[in-house]
This record gives sequence, C-alpha cells and structure tokens, in this order.
Amino acid sequence: MSKNSQLVRGYEVVIGLENHVQLSTVSKIFSGSSTAFGAAPNTQASAVDLALPGTLPVLNRGAVERAIRFGLAVGAKVAPLSIFARKNYFYPDLPKGYQISQYEIPVVQGGQIEFFVGNEKKVVKLTRAHLEEDAGKSLHEDYHGQSGIDLNRAGTPLLEIVSEPEMRSGAEAVEYAKTLHALVMWLGICDGNMQEGSFRCDVNVSVRKPGQPFGTRREIKNLNSFRYLVDAVNYEVNWQIDQIEDGLEIQQATVLYNPDTGETRSMRTKEDAADYRYFPDPDLPPLMIGADWVERVRGEMPELPSVMAARFQEVDGLPAYDATMMTQSLATARFYEAARDACGAPKLVANWVMGEISRRLNTEERAIDDAPVTPALLAALIKRIQDGTISNNAAKQVFEALWTGEGRDVDALIEAKGLKQMSDTGELERILDEVLAANAKSVEEFRAGKEKAFNALVGQAMKATKGKANPSAVNELLKKKLGA
Repeated sequence: MSKNSQLVRGYEVVIGLENHVQLSTVSKIFSGSSTAFGAAPNTQASAVDLALPGTLPVLNRGAVERAIRFGLAVGAKVAPLSIFARKNYFYPDLPKGYQISQYEIPVVQGGQIEFFVGNEKKVVKLTRAHLEEDAGKSLHEDYHGQSGIDLNRAGTPLLEIVSEPEMRSGAEAVEYAKTLHALVMWLGICDGNMQEGSFRCDVNVSVRKPGQPFGTRREIKNLNSFRYLVDAVNYEVNWQIDQIEDGLEIQQATVLYNPDTGETRSMRTKEDAADYRYFPDPDLPPLMIGADWVERVRGEMPELPSVMAARFQEVDGLPAYDATMMTQSLATARFYEAARDACGAPKLVANWVMGEISRRLNTEERAIDDAPVTPALLAALIKRIQDGTISNNAAKQVFEALWTGEGRDVDALIEAKGLKQMSDTGELERILDEVLAANAKSVEEFRAGKEKAFNALVGQAMKATKGKANPSAVNELLKKKLGA
C-alpha cells in the first residue's frame, strides 16, 4: 500500500488522470482554420479539417512551442525527436477515420506536479504529454430526433497530459487537476475555460485490497468541473467496491458521469492501444526540436509558480504552505505582491488572502481579479491593524463593508463605525481599575495561581471597552496592576 493511503471500506483507491488541454493558438494544429469558440457550425472547418482527398497536414509551430513550455515547467524531458501517429477508430465526428496523435515517442516525457491536500504536500509523476488534434462534435439537441455534426473543433490543437496512477482519493485527484489547470493558464498555453471544453479531465479509477496488484480500471470521460470530478470518483469507487463485494468482476470500460443523478454509467467497453492500430503518420515527418529552440522558449517563459513560491519563502519569510497558496494562480500572485508592496506585511497579506478573501471568492464563485477589495484597499486595512488603530475583529467589520460596497475609504469606515481602538492610556487605566474592583474573586484566583482567571479579567476589560481597547495594551496593563 502506498504511504499515507486512506482506505475506503478496506480498499485502496488508485487514480490516474488524463487531461486534454486545448492550446491557445489562433489556428488549428494542422491547418490555418480558426480555433475561436462559438462560431456557427462548420464555418471554421477547412479542406484539411474535412479530410478532403489530396489535403496534407502542416504542423503548427505555436502548438509545439506550447508543448515545450509545459515540458520545461514540469521538469520533463523535451524529446529532441518525436513521432506523430494515426490512432484509428470510427466516429461520425472524425472525418479522416483516424486521429493524428503521438504514441510511442511523445514530445514531453516524464515530469511531475506538486500540490497540497490540506497542509500535506503531494508529488505526482507524469508519464507523458503529447500533441494531438481534437475531433469534431456530435450535436443531439434541436435536431428533431436526429444528430448533427459540427467540425469546427476538428483539428483544434490539444496537449494530452497523462499522470502516473499515484493518486489515492478524489480529494487528491481534484487538487492535482486544479494545480495543473492553474499551471497551464499561468504559462499562457491554455485559457482554462472548462465550460467551453478547453480543459477536460478523464479519470482512470480502480480499487484493490492493500498489497494486491492493480485492479481493473474504468475511465470516467470528459469531466469539465472540479466538483463533478470528486463526486464522480467517489461514486465510482463505491460502485466498484459494491461489485467486488457482490462477487462480480470489474469490466474495463469507458463511463460517463451524470451530475443530475450523481451516478456513472458504462458507455462502451474500453479499448486498449492495440485496438487503435497505431502507426506512424506517413504525411508528417518526425518532429525535431533542437536545444536552441528549447532554450529560446525557456528564455521567454514567465517565472514559474514553484520558483516564485521559493522566492516568497526566502525573501518574504512565508511558510511553504502560504507561499504555495499565493502562487495558485498568476492573478493571486499579482494580488499578493501588490498588497504586500503597499503595506510591507507579507504574512498578514497571505493570511487575509487565504482567509476572508478566499472565503468570499469561493462563496460567490468569483475570480480574485474581480474581488471588490483591491490590493490597495487590503493594504490600507492591514496598515490600520499594524498601527493599532483597529483590532482584528474590527478589521473584519471594515472588510465586510468594503466588500459589500458600503464604502471605499478604510479610514472613513473606521470613523463612521466607531471602531477605533482606545488610545487614551489614562482612560484605559480607569476602566481597568473598575474591572478589577468589580471582579475581586477573579483577582484572588489569579493571585492563587489560576491562569484562567486572568483570561476572564481580559474578557471583562474588553467588554467594558466595547472591544475598542488594544488587547496587547489590556494584557500589559492588567499584568502590571496585578503585579504579575
């Protein structure tokens, strides 16, 4: 059994992912047709895409460069020579009767993805990433019982990224997928739009008793939501265990997930590589990638999330977990850096981004660059915490007002809501004297060695000041008055 595996009903779950990443080129992988989404059916399909006789594919250089960029980002080998192959199968939306893909020698070999599940760091190795063309799309709605074929998507460039079967729960699978999704957007090789099919997940799931060989896997196809991914995996795991417990064998199959019922259902028996009769495509020469090309791409790449996270640890003093969270997306990193530079408090900024900001973004399903509280506003709020103007609790009230649009000026909101901490030491001392006089029992208990009595006195002091006293000042003055 793998280290840290969590058993489900006595079984170990084994998960591997295949992600189809639509590359951000403006034209298709083997033709000059547009890849823009949303055009009228069959208006972006050239003679090459339609597989008309006599047409020949020409490889898109931009697609190759995006594959190189990904390979460098995950620490993989970028193959100096890779081969395009024909993957033969029949489907109405595949006009050639085969898909141009890569098989034995892919362009990207190996690599790994690092991510966190909770506070635990995980590393999943990649098998490969290969270039291929997408198929068209079969349309079944609004055709009066018939189906239509839209070939606009045929020939769209894809990078299929295949992991090793090293994930052991739906939670791990979804965090891996989220990290990969963020990375391809960070690199600028994919727009990440899951609703439009730019980032699709196929999940291979099997179960086994600890220490036993891998079980028979079933592949859940075309998951375009992280929530659906974890729900589909959890259902499939329990379905497979039920089958085994009932004495039935798992049949290798391709299955679909129905989010309305929360169930998976078999679509077809799963094919093996031999069924596709792969062979090198005679119309495409081997793809040769020289070291100078790789180095040029490397020089044009943005700072990688892992490198940026290491910098946040070394320069800003952030813990590893915080640094990773601040580099979950390029937008998050930019937000953090802008707020940090404005207030000079890296850890406080990270705490707010991981806390209140993430909570509100998740609740409202918004992106961080659409957050009502900008980096400048967050920095202004943090400054008022730092200089003792407001307490942490008061800061949350100001944050809420900023988020809901009640105001856009931190100081004005603090003033309007009467949230300033008490700064008059003489007034605070007078209140503390009254608290001590009114709580003689707690004073006696504290002097008798009961530490909890001190906390009770602090609570009474904060209550008496309506939360406006600086807790540190209250602690210090109380200890002084009690002779502690």
